Amino acid sequence: MTASIPSSYIGRFAPTPSGYLHFGSLVAALASYLDARAVGGRWLLRMEDLDPPREEPGAQTAILKALESYGFEWDGEMILQSDRHDAYAEVLNRLFNQGLAYACTCSRKQLEPYHGIYPGLCRNLGHAQADAAIRLRVPELEYRFVDRVQGEYRQHLGREVGDFVIRRRDGLYAYQLAVVLDDAWQGITDIVRGADLLDSTPRQLYLQELLGLTQPRYLHVPLITQPDGHKLGKSYRSPPLTEDQAPPLLLRALRALGQEPATELNDASVAEIIAWGIAHWDVALIPRTLSVAEAQLS
Repeated sequence: MTASIPSSYIGRFAPTPSGYLHFGSLVAALASYLDARAVGGRWLLRMEDLDPPREEPGAQTAILKALESYGFEWDGEMILQSDRHDAYAEVLNRLFNQGLAYACTCSRKQLEPYHGIYPGLCRNLGHAQADAAIRLRVPELEYRFVDRVQGEYRQHLGREVGDFVIRRRDGLYAYQLAVVLDDAWQGITDIVRGADLLDSTPRQLYLQELLGLTQPRYLHVPLITQPDGHKLGKSYRSPPLTEDQAPPLLLRALRALGQEPATELNDASVAEIIAWGIAHWDVALIPRTLSVAEAQLS
């Protein structure tokens, strides 16, 4: 329920311009928007353009156009992560100089046997930053938080993750560092996003703790999965949002989020559907999981 959410609520939507928005993106964007607006909160837009080689030409413009045509109105100017490199560098260098981060020269081939859990091979070798990834030392501790939809989530950073990358070997800053710094800088109080990022949250909690930052509340909406288990995404059977389909897709997204729009909304405008969603938003109705068949309920 939304009654306990503070009036100082600041939410955000942070798409990546590696492709166009699809129905899964719409579900996450709508949840974050309604959660903010239902309590009179602010809703910010941030473009997470950290990885230029993966960006699709024209995607950023298409994302903005889609958001506008689907009735989303953000507060203030859109923020680009590509404008924030100096802030990331300052914090990264501080962590490195304090011995909390270190340089890693391991290749992907070297790390294959460890199945994504870094074994600390470079932890005490003292490599220079040049031509190396930078990893953050993690404690042998379990981090936990209570998600507003998914419930309690626990992860032992040492056993389940290992020291993780905060700057890649090619010099690009990693998502985990950038998202924590930007959420704090923008004063984000509530993060609403897809459940594919649930297992990233303990790493972000650790970074927040290390840097003395306030911990936001989290709400991870269910991923929409295909029958074979793949999530609906940019690279898997996920057509881009089109302007002419905005009203029916907004209604589908509301139903995917467990909301129950009135039948008279079947012929409503985008503005009317969004207004209904704000007035009737109920977090308690959001399911933990969702299949494509369930998301297509009409």
